[in-house]
Amino acid sequence: MSEHKGYKIKDQYQTYFVTLTIVGWVDLFTRLECRNILIESMSYCQSNKGLSIHAYVIMGSHIHLIITAHEHTDGLSSIIRDFKKHTSKQIINWIEKDKKESRSDWLKVIFKYHAKHNKNNTTYQVWQQNNQPKACLHPKFTNQKIFYIHNNPVLSKIVDKPEDYIYSSAKNYLGHNDCILEVDIIDFGIEEGYVLT
Repeated sequence: MSEHKGYKIKDQYQTYFVTLTIVGWVDLFTRLECRNILIESMSYCQSNKGLSIHAYVIMGSHIHLIITAHEHTDGLSSIIRDFKKHTSKQIINWIEKDKKESRSDWLKVIFKYHAKHNKNNTTYQVWQQNNQPKACLHPKFTNQKIFYIHNNPVLSKIVDKPEDYIYSSAKNYLGHNDCILEVDIIDFGIEEGYVLT
């Protein structure tokens, strides 16, 4: 996987904060079908690829994640690569088959344009290459990133409180049972306790 300068997954089994972004910052995940593709694929990676998701949020054009690959896997880069490849296929398939999507022609033009400038793609490119990985080496940094992830929808004026946003792990961290995706909560203990707001 190609990473831009300064951003590399050096330890494949370390916990990382990553951001996966749609090319051109297209608001693809305003569509329920596309959000569901992500949730299903994330769940699959948890069950079948040895991925631990500690925190996440799905925004209009990108997703933020704090993730770790289990020791017995090929590593985090491989899991992210496979996740992006699979979701790209699913998204393109949805664009081509969903007759109700008013932006389908425009989306294909955008994805074709970006594929032309990337030798790793043939017809379409859905995701930007750079995942901006940042190692979560210290509890304070990790806590800040979880706070940032969960407050994204609040800062974007989508909801008033982090836990009101369905497509994030904020509710998981508050102990709710009706979360759409299970996560491996990072327990900071008493001294480094997680603060949601």
